[in-house]
Amino acid sequence: MNGALIRFRVMAWVTGVLLAVMTVIGLPLKYIFNATDEGFAGTFYAVGWVGHGWLYILYLVTALDICFRMRYSVLRTLAVLLAGTIPFASFVAEHLVAKDVRARLVPML
Repeated sequence: MNGALIRFRVMAWVTGVLLAVMTVIGLPLKYIFNATDEGFAGTFYAVGWVGHGWLYILYLVTALDICFRMRYSVLRTLAVLLAGTIPFASFVAEHLVAKDVRARLVPML
């Protein structure tokens, strides 16, 4: 269980940081500075969102793994899965899931 929690925590942070960067830097590049497909700004915008998409898929795999292991309800599982799409929500989901896993595991030790 500890390995699954570590994998989830890493992917939650990686996905959350990239989503935050793309929200704070990428979106202003696109809509304020009118970044096109040409040049560094356009490439940064495109690569950043593609990277977030691929990392989000890995986040989904690790989140499903931990949710199935913890036998979360469908609603709670969906909330954890959607946290990777809302800026800064993956940090909150990571904290709450880690707290819950630790609370459930300590009595077993």
